[in-house]
Amino acid sequence: MKEISQKTKIVALVIAIIVIVGLIVTLTVGFNFDLRYQEAKKIQLYLEKDFEIADIKQITNEVLPNEKVMLQKVEVFEDTVSIMAKEITDEQKTSLINKINEKYELELKADDIDITTIPHTRGRDIIKPYVVPFMIATVIILVYMAVRYYKLGVLKTILQTGLTVILAQAVLISVVAITRIPIGRVTLPLVLTVYVLSLLGVTTYLEKQLSEKKKEEE
Repeated sequence: MKEISQKTKIVALVIAIIVIVGLIVTLTVGFNFDLRYQEAKKIQLYLEKDFEIADIKQITNEVLPNEKVMLQKVEVFEDTVSIMAKEITDEQKTSLINKINEKYELELKADDIDITTIPHTRGRDIIKPYVVPFMIATVIILVYMAVRYYKLGVLKTILQTGLTVILAQAVLISVVAITRIPIGRVTLPLVLTVYVLSLLGVTTYLEKQLSEKKKEEE
């Protein structure tokens, strides 16, 4: 029992350190957002024909070698390319257009194409659509857990389940902040995975407790 208690203390200490460091990083440096959520520059080029993203990528690598670039086919016929990067200067825009003109035998003019500034998307705006569904799902799960494990104490069961989920998400957010994992498309699947795993973990623990309780009653 002493050994288990010691392990629990070590785990709790590690978790506390991760959360504290993550909080410090979040408050001082902030999260590392994916390019689609950062303030960025964008240009759109109408190529009038089918094209391969790989070919455009090769051109952007030459003109913007040190920039992370996001390329996307747009419009109904996918004959327009959207080029987004953290920074695109007028000189780089001209160079991109010249190389694309040469590649596709076009006559695009740099003066006719504007560089658009895409504003930064706040973290709260990213998670806003998912807050209510998460809360509803969590309330339903807590009610189920309270009914399923009422012999262990309704309030105790709700607290253990709720705190486990919250703590798991706090650790995840801290790890994301510390390791600088970009906030983007993988973030929600990651959150959902940790959410489910934390529920599985607390369910396994409560099942064990319930089994021991039933043995004592017998």
